[in-house]
Amino acid sequence: MATDKELSDFLESVERRAFKQAVYAVRKDEAALDIVQDAMIKLAEKYGDKPADELPMLFQRILQNTIHDFFRREKVRNTWVSLFSSFGSGDGEGQEDFDVLESLESEDGSEAAESSADKVEREQTLMLIDAEIQKLPTRQREAFLMRYWQDMDVAETAAAMGCSEGSVKTHCSRATHALAQALRAKGITL
Repeated sequence: MATDKELSDFLESVERRAFKQAVYAVRKDEAALDIVQDAMIKLAEKYGDKPADELPMLFQRILQNTIHDFFRREKVRNTWVSLFSSFGSGDGEGQEDFDVLESLESEDGSEAAESSADKVEREQTLMLIDAEIQKLPTRQREAFLMRYWQDMDVAETAAAMGCSEGSVKTHCSRATHALAQALRAKGITL
């Protein structure tokens, strides 16, 4: 069972990486802060009585679920906003010509500013990368995702996988070389 100090130290050690991961996923600093805070609260409330060595994996799962919940809420919210925006305010002055999409400005570099062709190309590239990751042997895939997607360090990954740090490094090296070779064969250079 983790003590309050161990839980506090763990949350302090993981907050920056969790924030970076959330920002990467949602691309909004404020939303990422809320997501990380919610994940930390859920971990403390529901799993604070678990052993300290189980906290990293529990936290990663909670963080991922919280990010998925954010996207679900956004999808529902956007659906309702688009449905209700079609009604207008009813004051009659130019409402029939008003288009919400024309009034919104897209930030450079954001997904909204991206052209349709760029979005399709990015999605296709991500699907190819995901397919190649799925083809990796299980241990290589686990090590690769923990190290480079979840941003866990070598020691944390080794503890989570139940192997030595050297094995983690070997698995990651083999995975990155295999992915690079497979993606180059498909014409993708990152």
